[in-house]
Amino acid sequence: MAKPRIAIGTFGAIAFLERGTHVEARTRYRDWDGTLRQVQASASNRTAAERALKAKLTERTLFQPGYSTLTPDSGFGELVDYWLADLDLEGRLAVSTRRLYERNMTTLVMPAFKNLVLREIGVARCDFFIKQLAAQSPSRAKQARVVLRLALGLAVRHEILPRNPMDNISRIRRPQAEPTALNPVEVNAVRAAIAYWEQGLATSGPRPDGQLGQIVEVMLGTSGRIGEVLALRRCDVDVTGAPPWARIAGTIVIDKDGTSIRQDHPKSAKSRRTVALPSFTAEAIRGRLVVLGRSDDPEALLFCSRNGTALTTNNIRRQLRKALALAGIEGVSPHMFRRTAATAINDKLGIDLASELLGHTDPRITLQHYIRRKEMVDKTTAEVLEETFAKD
Repeated sequence: MAKPRIAIGTFGAIAFLERGTHVEARTRYRDWDGTLRQVQASASNRTAAERALKAKLTERTLFQPGYSTLTPDSGFGELVDYWLADLDLEGRLAVSTRRLYERNMTTLVMPAFKNLVLREIGVARCDFFIKQLAAQSPSRAKQARVVLRLALGLAVRHEILPRNPMDNISRIRRPQAEPTALNPVEVNAVRAAIAYWEQGLATSGPRPDGQLGQIVEVMLGTSGRIGEVLALRRCDVDVTGAPPWARIAGTIVIDKDGTSIRQDHPKSAKSRRTVALPSFTAEAIRGRLVVLGRSDDPEALLFCSRNGTALTTNNIRRQLRKALALAGIEGVSPHMFRRTAATAINDKLGIDLASELLGHTDPRITLQHYIRRKEMVDKTTAEVLEETFAKD
């Protein structure tokens, strides 16, 4: 009669091996994929070794290997390679985001986890790691938390780990930063600085082509992100109607070759929007169309290189810093024009319309990250209090 097969999730006889001052207990365990694997544990004597082995086997019953070659005893680096390959297989991420994830994993997480196997990564270890990183930089801790959660989440989905330890770590506490925005006087100072720089009187190298000032006017008049503005095509704008309008329907990303290309949707598909243009933005677009001349290609980019290729967002940021530095203006980024537009709309028309202009689905995001708080409370409060509590 054939010997009965060990049932899945159980183990066979335990054997002991003397190894100097330690005793090693070992047995064969049948994993959830049906494969018999040897499991072992060491201690100072037989009883302790058997107890350690059974504790290890108890943990093992929690794991149900999937179709990958990874197990709870695989190294963290193996999971990272598996995770990156899975990201490529899904193909949902923009190239720039995929690169950012790999960079953050390599530089922020791997130094602390490279010598660990997966079963050794628990809540306490992850919590301590993120807290240590947050003490240095809350931003870096947030970036590390994202990639570590994603990689361990893949291990859970593929039944390599029973749970994601990142689900139970403490929240990252960081000081609430006050959104910064420009006031009208500051906006005009920026305009003047860019106009002076574009005259070519205080710069070396190629003469500025005039696009920077026009790009700033479009960012300010549409609240568009820098990548969204650089992705505008001829077919996305109409400055002949009443009112003139622009459709935010794409953004500039970096492809695998490091080249700037147009992506056919903004940061998120839900943030596609058409916005009416103020006169200063419509004027900037008209000026750009005059420079470009007639074209039969409606897909041609509005802002582009001499060869018609997409501009890089980093190059525009660099030009802006250079132009403003000549006027002694610091701390102004392209994203600040987005916050400036949102703050102006919120002050006059309320948070809901400001959120709609930005393409946000939740006004709370707009309020928390884009609106500069007004210190002056509406003067009608004084009128109400005067009327209610005035002295007889």
